[in-house]
Amino acid sequence: MLLLPCGLYTDIVAHCLGGFPDEGCGLLAGNVAGGQVVACYPTQNMAASARLYAVDPKAHLQADRDAEARGIEIMGVFHSHTHTDAYPSPTDVAQAPDPDWHYVLVSLRDTHPVVRSYRIVQEHVVEEPIVLQAR
Repeated sequence: MLLLPCGLYTDIVAHCLGGFPDEGCGLLAGNVAGGQVVACYPTQNMAASARLYAVDPKAHLQADRDAEARGIEIMGVFHSHTHTDAYPSPTDVAQAPDPDWHYVLVSLRDTHPVVRSYRIVQEHVVEEPIVLQAR
């Protein structure tokens, strides 16, 4: 389960919409064991593509340092799919860097964004619920 404050949910969707027509992307930080997101780090899509994303390594390092200073850790990544469902593509699965991470996908294919979260372990994809929190 991914516990996501409504404000961060809005930030994620807004960043993905702002990156359109390219995929938007960024990192999530918080309590890995509890699935609680505390911070969102929108980043530039270094791939500058509507079909691929690459988190800026410098932004990743900065996010990692900020999270560490706050006593939290990077716990996942988010990105948008501009033309397909909010489901990990074969490329997403192959590039999933950490089996403990949460992989949040935002589909921009239709008029309303669709947000879903997954765990990817050894190329096995399992959807997990997102619980939006008021704080």
